[in-house]
Amino acid sequence: MQIFECIMLACFGLSWPISVYKSIKSKSTQGKSIVFIIAIIIGYISGIIGKIVNEQMTYVLIIYCFNLIVVSVDLVLFFINRKNEKEAQL
Repeated sequence: MQIFECIMLACFGLSWPISVYKSIKSKSTQGKSIVFIIAIIIGYISGIIGKIVNEQMTYVLIIYCFNLIVVSVDLVLFFINRKNEKEAQL
């Protein structure tokens, strides 16, 4: 059954590198939701904890970790871009 979880994570995770690319290219927070990004991070952390607690140390855990890293990069870019936007308004 983990193959289906892996497919779900891979499909969902494909959007995050695109989001990071757009954040870098646009240098803007427009269209981003900090609440949504944090909710996704909490979800990935919960999935990782669930795998560890249930001793399911498989390739699926690697996908959770990769997705968490990419979403965390997007979160960092959000704060960098927000800071730059505020500085530009001054």
